[in-house]
Amino acid sequence: MTKMKRIIMTSVIAMLATSGLMAEKSETLLSPDGKIKVVITVGEQLSLSIGYGQEQILAASPISLRIGQEQFGKNPKLKGTTRTKVDEVVHPVVPLKQAEVPNRANQLSMSFRGGVGLDLRAYDNGVAYRFTLNKGKGQVDVVGEGLEMNLPESFTAHISKTRGFNTSYETPYTHIATAELKASDEMTYLPVLFETSDGTEILFSESDVRDYPHMFLAPTGQNGFSARFPKSPETWEPRGDRSWTVTKELDCIARTSARRTLPWRFFVIGDDAAIATSQMEVVLGGRCELDDTSWIRPGKVCWDWWNHWTVWDVDFETGINNDTYKYIIDTAAKFGVEYVLLDEGWNKRVEDPFTYADGIDVQELVDYGRTKNVGIILWLSWLTVERHTDLIKHYADMGVKGLKVDFMDHSDQWMVNFYERVARECAARHLLIDFHGSFKPSGMEQRLPNLISYEGVRGLEHGGGCRPDNSIWLPFMRNAVGPMDFTPGSMQSSQPEDNRGTGSMPMGNGTRAYQMALYVCFESGLQMLADSPTRYLREAECTEFIAQVPTTWDETRVLAARAGDYYAVAKRKGRKWFIGAITGDKAQDLTLSFDFLSKPGQLTEYLDGRNAHRIAVDYKKVNAGTVDAGTKRNIYLVRNGGYAAVIESDEQ
Repeated sequence: MTKMKRIIMTSVIAMLATSGLMAEKSETLLSPDGKIKVVITVGEQLSLSIGYGQEQILAASPISLRIGQEQFGKNPKLKGTTRTKVDEVVHPVVPLKQAEVPNRANQLSMSFRGGVGLDLRAYDNGVAYRFTLNKGKGQVDVVGEGLEMNLPESFTAHISKTRGFNTSYETPYTHIATAELKASDEMTYLPVLFETSDGTEILFSESDVRDYPHMFLAPTGQNGFSARFPKSPETWEPRGDRSWTVTKELDCIARTSARRTLPWRFFVIGDDAAIATSQMEVVLGGRCELDDTSWIRPGKVCWDWWNHWTVWDVDFETGINNDTYKYIIDTAAKFGVEYVLLDEGWNKRVEDPFTYADGIDVQELVDYGRTKNVGIILWLSWLTVERHTDLIKHYADMGVKGLKVDFMDHSDQWMVNFYERVARECAARHLLIDFHGSFKPSGMEQRLPNLISYEGVRGLEHGGGCRPDNSIWLPFMRNAVGPMDFTPGSMQSSQPEDNRGTGSMPMGNGTRAYQMALYVCFESGLQMLADSPTRYLREAECTEFIAQVPTTWDETRVLAARAGDYYAVAKRKGRKWFIGAITGDKAQDLTLSFDFLSKPGQLTEYLDGRNAHRIAVDYKKVNAGTVDAGTKRNIYLVRNGGYAAVIESDEQ
């Protein structure tokens, strides 16, 4: 090759390299306070990166979408951008943290050739993005949605592993360095929590999931995760009385409208308190679609299944019969509990929602409960609801107040649509609905607030397998994305090594004060009282506190928090403040400031007793006198311990 040819070739290579660099375009979006910086790069790939102050939270991470045979995200062609501000206040129908939720962000909307767009929001406490479709009329097949989450360093990941898409979402949390995860390791469902080496927490989840599957994450084996989705079922067959077998799948994750927005994917970024008080799922979930919500009545529920219908000191045989349920209704009425749940067993066969078990008459219980101002909620398997669509009208006409629908265990497009169909039909009949065996909240309860709670958590029903060292993560993970039916309230409290609970005489891990504090710390529009009515009557002092704890709140203030160690929170409803504090398997000394008080009030406390570290039922009630904004309270939580309190204003 001559010298001139070499010069020409070198110049061509340089020009090609330069043109490649020039083709790459980046857009930057800052949070309103300027602390969070998002960079979206349009080049050979569409990629996203996030900075938080001096920290890199997310390295360049490709995002993509495949519609039919079209692969969006590889060499995308940008048409235009629009920048707007989001500035509003959201008022949830069922406010679990705040009655007024600010929704303030800077938004960048990008349109690309091929009818695909991207919305990106930067909040002071996080980042959210979603794809938009504008591909004409009719339907399209979303074959896949890509997210290659590349982490800038090895974070600590807090995840719930699952072998497949069929899951009850109740696996204990695993805590592991992301660099140690292999590509062959199990997936995780959302939400997931990451912790940087500097101690910053990052919660990742999704919201506004409609006619679309939920996202899972699989480790890449290269210090990152990639998105996974179940395919959309086309045909299926029932299996038993509460399950199904998918017999044929579509070759896509969603067959859906060609003009729509896809779900938001969001990162909440900050300290432990910021994660626990996040309302990202709320502000991104959509707005209420019901014209009348006055009939939606959050509250507490006396629950039968965990305590195995165990009632004693009575002159009738207890079990699944009307005498037992009337006794439960009487107990609920005595303490002002709004509902009684008839869990599995009230109908003779799970498949038949109209034939009662011997000794059960639902109409009689509804009528009896009405005289006591106690509503009845019925348990049903999802498969029974799917096969008997007339049951919703039947029981609404009878006066039943809600349904607990169980064992879905899937989050594909078909099942997401099942949730919505049932929630809408229940709303039309003024029925509450509580989904168990369910995926996490992802916005549906904002649009249809009669969807009052979800399970999908390792709660008290796991008996000895529900340990405080796992539950202490819930305010920072599962409960950080919406209502959580944990079913607390064991009066036969135990330290884990002493838990010998049986079906008829169950025990719950954690101290008595811990079990009481859960009603303040954990959030659900329906909050269960899981133990026996007899125990609640015998422990009336504790039950009276539990019964007065609201299930919705005007204001929430985190007083002390460290994910995995402790959580202390103050919540206001009207003139009363309630305080709850819980810990895991390590004792904690905490100092709580009462600077949230605008007026003095009388403090009543429920504390771990001197021997609660060994004898978990040991607690003491203290009338601590007047406190005000200058008060600081030192509290000691034994291992698996708690603290519960109420402050009643001196001024009426």
